[in-house]
Amino acid sequence: MTEMFGADAFQRAIPASLAGQATVPIGYVFAIAGASSRVLIDRASIETLIDDPDPVVATAGSVGSQIKMRIGSTWLVANIRSLKLDDAAGTRVVAEIDFLGEGDEERLTGKLYRFRRGVTRYPMPGCEVFPITTADLKQIYAAEDRANIEIGTVYPTRDIRAALYVDAMLGKHFALVGSTGTGKSTSAALILHRICELAPQGHIVMIDPHGEYGAAFRGNGAIYDVTNLQMPYWLMNFEEHCEVFLTSSGSDRQFDADILAKCLLMAKAKSRLGQEIAKLTVDAPIPYLLSDLTNIIGLEMGKMDRAGDTAPYLRLKTKIDEIKSDPRYGFMFSGMLVADTMANFLQRIFRMPGEGKPISIIDVSGVPSDITSVVVAVLARMTFDFAIWSRNEEPRPILLVCEEAHRYIPAGQEATNSVGRILGRIAKEGRKYGVSLGLITQRPSDLAEGVLSQCGTILAMRLNNDRDQAFVRAAMPEGARGFLDSIPALRNRECIICGEGVTIPVRVSFDGLDEAKRPASGDPLFSQLWRDVGGEDQIITRTIQRWRAQGK
Repeated sequence: MTEMFGADAFQRAIPASLAGQATVPIGYVFAIAGASSRVLIDRASIETLIDDPDPVVATAGSVGSQIKMRIGSTWLVANIRSLKLDDAAGTRVVAEIDFLGEGDEERLTGKLYRFRRGVTRYPMPGCEVFPITTADLKQIYAAEDRANIEIGTVYPTRDIRAALYVDAMLGKHFALVGSTGTGKSTSAALILHRICELAPQGHIVMIDPHGEYGAAFRGNGAIYDVTNLQMPYWLMNFEEHCEVFLTSSGSDRQFDADILAKCLLMAKAKSRLGQEIAKLTVDAPIPYLLSDLTNIIGLEMGKMDRAGDTAPYLRLKTKIDEIKSDPRYGFMFSGMLVADTMANFLQRIFRMPGEGKPISIIDVSGVPSDITSVVVAVLARMTFDFAIWSRNEEPRPILLVCEEAHRYIPAGQEATNSVGRILGRIAKEGRKYGVSLGLITQRPSDLAEGVLSQCGTILAMRLNNDRDQAFVRAAMPEGARGFLDSIPALRNRECIICGEGVTIPVRVSFDGLDEAKRPASGDPLFSQLWRDVGGEDQIITRTIQRWRAQGK
């Protein structure tokens, strides 16, 4: 490190006692290199600020804190990314900084106001550096006139509210990531509750794989599970039909798919709606009878000369009959779902009209595991297709929230399953058509590459895994790197937010939620629950009964 400032000169320039004086410099700009630069900080000056009554001034100089520097009548604000000692005596510290934005200086008081993102003019080496105050942060994080929701408090302050700009956050998708037990589900519920309060006539669809969120949204949402979802099987496109009905692999699978396509088109053409459409396709959501499909497969099989040629038809017919007779699939493949209920289904799921309950919670925990991904694919594709085919109508944007997103868009498999393809497509193209995607996951590194980077706003809670931290770091903008380094040190219900939904990267302590509005995702208290005894016989008997009936 070059001796730009001698130690004596540095000490003379900064008074020994600085308690409560955030207007006195704590160091100087040492090197400028675009977004990332370096500052020389005096350790003695920082230590005298530790007892300052302003909690923001008291944390000045620490990793993740902010500093400011004056250029003419403008204050530049930067974030401290890393620190290291500059001399053997330990009196000076070099800080790597990232510039966040700038604000105007009030002539009489010298205070910062009218903050905006981005820097128009960089400081020269030697420019004095000052600690940020609570008053400065109030200006920096002050919510603009844009629609916003308050979700918590800016760390380390006690009273500065943290807001998310709803239009910017939803317009370019968002992701909430965090390890198990960090308060991720409660934080997701808080954000969705705030959005529902802001837009009681909104249109939100949430895929809930564990049945956690029903309890949180009983008052302001519609809850659907296998008992009342009533999702018609004919809403599936051809690709989704193949995932459910085909059991073969390799070259046999393509042969079976060709047979299914031919027979499916004939079954759809038999229906009244199918006869009204001149150019019917195998993907069109036209009601048809499963019995018609199996009969057509049987007729086609009868045309085969050799017994070996009938194997693909038998495979298909057997699988369809198996699904028809299995009560677990009744929510989707019931004979009662053959009527044209598409309009009613879309109205219910998309909350059109919302009637003050703008969110649909789709609980897929009771769906058989082998078709869960197909059910999610159908819901996601219906959302996207509705947006595409309603482009000439009054816009009705839809927010699709996907909990445990890494299950549906797994890394390395984006192109092999229908749900990964449709969610990947929504991530890339959804905003053009008014479809917003919200991804919630505890394993961001297991997400398909590129999907997280499509999210304009990222809310990162504590991540314990190094791979996950590196994955999130790669998806975040450079200016947030100082905040990212503190991800492993975050407490429960704290997060780093960066991207379109906030003015600048911010560390937030989430608000608490009423018990009635929390998801049913609390950790079991082993030490307490293992003291409870009695009634085990009845517990086991009732559990076996439900188990055998598969929840019916």
